[in-house]
Amino acid sequence: MRTAFRPRPGVLRRDAGLYGYERALARKGFAPVAGVDEAGRGACAGPLVVASVILGRRIAGLADSKLLGEPVRERLHDRVVAAAQAVSVVVIPPGEIDEHGLHKCNVAGVRRAVAGLGLEPGYILVDGFPVPGLPAPSLAMWKGDRVAACVAAASIVAKVTRDRLMRRLHERYPEYGFDTNKGYVTAAHRRALARYGPCPEHRFSFVTVARVTHGARNQGPCPWTGQDEDMHENEVGAGAV
Repeated sequence: MRTAFRPRPGVLRRDAGLYGYERALARKGFAPVAGVDEAGRGACAGPLVVASVILGRRIAGLADSKLLGEPVRERLHDRVVAAAQAVSVVVIPPGEIDEHGLHKCNVAGVRRAVAGLGLEPGYILVDGFPVPGLPAPSLAMWKGDRVAACVAAASIVAKVTRDRLMRRLHERYPEYGFDTNKGYVTAAHRRALARYGPCPEHRFSFVTVARVTHGARNQGPCPWTGQDEDMHENEVGAGAV
């Protein structure tokens, strides 16, 4: 069994670039390297999407999906899907998030995305937080989508997949503006919730939606949690894994 290897920024060349971690891991015998990222964690409507990517070769223009415009993300998504050794996407609907909690769904989504690659990784780079129970050594990376190419690729796949799903949901529920807000809380989204109430694609365990559901809009703390309005990004009762 291979021993764990945790590459540190300090042991990489300053000019290593976005592919530095993968090259360092490959030199240590940990190829192929899978990257994992998610999209939609902070939204109050729509699914959570988790993607895992094994690149295998360079793809020009890769960067954190949040730093790219939508047309560029769309083009890079198609390049990644066409050129990567393996791509896996997991879509977790709002009902599962309400039932199990956001963090548990996120962790399970990471495991499922890696398992769905169809290619056993030698190492796994996860954006954000540690995930136990993965099939290979792994490293949680803060802002990993800005420092590791495979994580950046996963961030693009997750983001574009989710944006496409939200545009489809807009066709069913145009009153909420899902084509523009993508399910995140905006002033216009709040007004739509106040006027129409939530639809089945909203996350009822999130403070912003729970407040409307219980008829307590803008009237102090959320009736489920006691939290103030500025905590709307967090779910009700998120559990640890």
